[in-house]
Amino acid sequence: MTRLVERVWPFGIRNEIVGTCPALMENPAAPMLAQQYAAIKRDLDDKGILFSFSGYLSEGILYSLGEALREKMALEEADGPTIRRVFSVFVEQMQNIIRYSAEKMSGRAGRAVELSAGMVTIGVEDGKVFIVCGNTVRNGDVPRLKQRLDHLKSLDRNGIKSYYREQLREEPDDGSRGATLGLIEIARRASDPIDYDFNAMDADRSFFCLKVRV
Repeated sequence: MTRLVERVWPFGIRNEIVGTCPALMENPAAPMLAQQYAAIKRDLDDKGILFSFSGYLSEGILYSLGEALREKMALEEADGPTIRRVFSVFVEQMQNIIRYSAEKMSGRAGRAVELSAGMVTIGVEDGKVFIVCGNTVRNGDVPRLKQRLDHLKSLDRNGIKSYYREQLREEPDDGSRGATLGLIEIARRASDPIDYDFNAMDADRSFFCLKVRV
């Protein structure tokens, strides 16, 4: 019989395999590997996470994840308007990562390729779907981004509509690629005020996180 026990040693606590099992003797790390990833899955399930992705993104990955999200919600019999709002916010969030992440990889693989690093988590909280996206940004961009987000948080639904019409009449800022319009689109579809946060990573970069409830 084989079992995993926890023993206290002078230098700390260590998990040990007790007993004999040919499979575990060949791969003693196997039970800990399963434990670790099962614990991660339980934690995600307990938080109501539908799916989570972290890594390098492209338009192709965006399309694949979007289809998986739409099909998952359809199987759970979510209503059509909710699916469309969630999908729209998801696409805007992912495109923001692809366009503005400060962590990129580029090169040629038969054609020019540029990948942007980030993460996306989608789940259900208090009966509402939430989408959380995160990516690295340059510290020099933080004040302007924070100003835009604070302004959106201060507006009610009618104010957001007016701000959207106002921005449509203006030329986008240099280098923004329509970032303001994208954030307004997200705020228009959110059921609650958007949440955001920045975490300084070093002198040049911060990690930006945006949470939207639909």
